[in-house]
Amino acid sequence: MSSHPIKFCPSCATSLQMLAMPEDGGDKVRLRCPACGWTHWNNPTPVLAAVIELADREGQLLLARNAAWSGKMFGLITGFMEAGETPQDGIAREVAEETSLQVDALNLIGVYDFQRMNQIIIAYHALARGEIVLSPELAEYRLFDAESVRCWRAGTGYALADWLTARGHTPQWIELPPRPAEH
Repeated sequence: MSSHPIKFCPSCATSLQMLAMPEDGGDKVRLRCPACGWTHWNNPTPVLAAVIELADREGQLLLARNAAWSGKMFGLITGFMEAGETPQDGIAREVAEETSLQVDALNLIGVYDFQRMNQIIIAYHALARGEIVLSPELAEYRLFDAESVRCWRAGTGYALADWLTARGHTPQWIELPPRPAEH
């Protein structure tokens, strides 16, 4: 059985249930309150990501390992938008907060589906510079040449592959280990 992020209605405190109700396009089963009709829409969360190219380090790419990740996977800098900021302002803030780098220019790479985490990833190429000082959220970083970086077949890995392809590089892929079964 899947777990839901909320168990009780935020309006009337009744236990929520998976209930079918008519919506545009027909009946849809969602987590709903049987007492007042409140619906948990469970829409995807927008997440910002950056392929960071270091203008002051011969165009090397910065990938980082999140302190919460097991293993040695390095990925793009990512984060959530804050209320009242644009996606561009949000990813520039995330890059500064997580790496201390100053973003000189941003260009949209694309928008990517990441259903496993119920997220939509908005990915940018960030041309950045400065001294790299990681936030406690990140355990370590590595610098890669575009020719040697490896992409992964999930979420932000597709954004990195698209950026490499647009730059005339053929993406090289790593295979991620299978995820443990969720109970």
